[in-house]
Amino acid sequence: MAIIQEGIVLNEDKTLSFGNYEAIEKIKVENFTLDKDKYKVRTHKEVTRLSKNGVLVLETVPGATIHNFDKKEKEVSFLAEGMGDTLITLELEENTTYSLYINDLKIDNIKTNISGKINFSTTLSKDMQEIKIEKFS
Repeated sequence: MAIIQEGIVLNEDKTLSFGNYEAIEKIKVENFTLDKDKYKVRTHKEVTRLSKNGVLVLETVPGATIHNFDKKEKEVSFLAEGMGDTLITLELEENTTYSLYINDLKIDNIKTNISGKINFSTTLSKDMQEIKIEKFS
């Protein structure tokens, strides 16, 4: 898949794609509106950050490109590409356990902290990784 030159796009399947890990200069998109929600993206080679209504949704360090980002009540899924070891932070429900899957392999159960954040690392490349986080039941 391609780098998102525009910073953020709405896909035909109503998922979001965003980020440009090749950008030297920061790309900022503010007030991207979808279903009455306002999204903001800041992306370049050092960081990619998506926020919704002023609240963090996802951040990668260094920057990455995220394709088909879909956040549902009990699951978050997306494809990720980038360059090398990458820390991914997601804001979810506080004090909740989630199962992390990368390329359909269960990696671990992760519990969010009091602010609802989880962090995990993976090695990204141009070969995309499928990432899924499911609410543990």
